[in-house]
Amino acid sequence: QVQLVESGGGLVQAGGSLRLSCAASGIIFSISTMAWYRQAPGKQREMVAGITSGSSTNYADSVKGRFTITRDNGKNTVYLQMNSLRPEDTAVYYCKAKYMYDYWGQGTQVTVSS
Repeated sequence: QVQLVESGGGLVQAGGSLRLSCAASGIIFSISTMAWYRQAPGKQREMVAGITSGSSTNYADSVKGRFTITRDNGKNTVYLQMNSLRPEDTAVYYCKAKYMYDYWGQGTQVTVSS
């Protein structure tokens, strides 16, 4: 059974930082492509950042230079370091694993106050 469990969300003031974590089980994490998505109220889910098994990364233009995705294969965990947060970053953040199929976590709320 595949499980992705996100943590680290919360309420932060604009300009602040948060680090999200996503712990995976039930997949061979080291060969999985991992990604963070977000969905704000009334908007479509969008990709924020992705990292391949070889640790190549890509980012949405809106977060480049502010967010960093990393992975720890020893802990089966992917992280999203979010700096210089803005109110428009407010959303539910989801972890996604691509391992034969796409698997999603339950999401964690990030709220950035102005």
